[in-house]
Amino acid sequence: QVQLVESGGGLVQAGGSLRLSCAASGRAFNIAAMGWFRQVAGKEREYVAGINWSGSSTTYADSVKDRFTISRDNAKNTVYLQMDSLKPEDTAVYYCAASVGSGYKNWGQGTQVTVSS
Repeated sequence: QVQLVESGGGLVQAGGSLRLSCAASGRAFNIAAMGWFRQVAGKEREYVAGINWSGSSTTYADSVKDRFTISRDNAKNTVYLQMDSLKPEDTAVYYCAASVGSGYKNWGQGTQVTVSS
């Protein structure tokens, strides 16, 4: 079992930046990849970005490419999401997720990001 705790959400003006953190504990040594997802009330949860545990491969949704950067610190079992040039449409609850090799099945509790116009 892997436990995930997100932090770093908040309220920011459009054009601003936030950095989300996700700390993994428990059987973190089994993690193959970690990702960030987001969800707006009444809509499907959508993929934002992902990174493999070695950090050699990252992927991004088209909507955040060139604005968001995912990174990890293995010594701290922590993954980050640097969000720059934020837009009101980035407003959502952001979730961290971990995969131990068969899809994202471990989820954090979520952190609210609100971007005002």
